Amino acid sequence: MITETQAQFLRFAVVGTGVAALYVLMYLAFLALGLNQPLANFLAFLVAVSVQYVGQTWWTFRKPLGRPEQIIRFGCTIGLGFLVSAGVTGVLGPALNWPDSVSAAVVAVVLPVQNYLIFRIWVFAEASEPH
Repeated sequence: MITETQAQFLRFAVVGTGVAALYVLMYLAFLALGLNQPLANFLAFLVAVSVQYVGQTWWTFRKPLGRPEQIIRFGCTIGLGFLVSAGVTGVLGPALNWPDSVSAAVVAVVLPVQNYLIFRIWVFAEASEPH
């Protein structure tokens, strides 16, 4: 039998994998519809983040949707993830002469761990809940 924490992490991984696949499909679909790359990326990202919020909130962490403070913390976490990915792919990777594929792989490993920890400790934590 798995613990609730293990089950929660598995739900997090399922949502994350699904959201990543959704992003790729939406991005390619928007490009196929003739949208330019920045707009296709923005719209696909917006859809993916929205689905991620609902999935992680409702299913992974079993919290009610629409709490303003929770949405703000979620947005901050997503913003931090963007900064980390930009730092790895735009600064660290080039400084270490990493191929783009290595930088992307580092981001693909670091961000899920970072997001899970921040979601668990800050975004979806209740003041009365032990960590």
